[in-house]
Amino acid sequence: MDHVKVQYAKTHLSALLAAVERGEEVVIARGDQPVARLVPIGDRADRDLGFVAYAVPEDVLDPLPDDELAAWDGSA
Repeated sequence: MDHVKVQYAKTHLSALLAAVERGEEVVIARGDQPVARLVPIGDRADRDLGFVAYAVPEDVLDPLPDDELAAWDGSA
């Protein structure tokens, strides 16, 4: 695991990202105090999108009934 200072990280970000892509971890420090860690995010192909099974209803873009419109604009 490499330790680098903030200024070095700002100047050499592309090289640090290339190292992370190769599987290395990089710790960024402000002075002698570590503040961040760059790590590979892993295989993005394994990630499922979404949190719940949900289908958008067919009538999602249909106009609202008059009573619902009145409730939204406060005239109900």
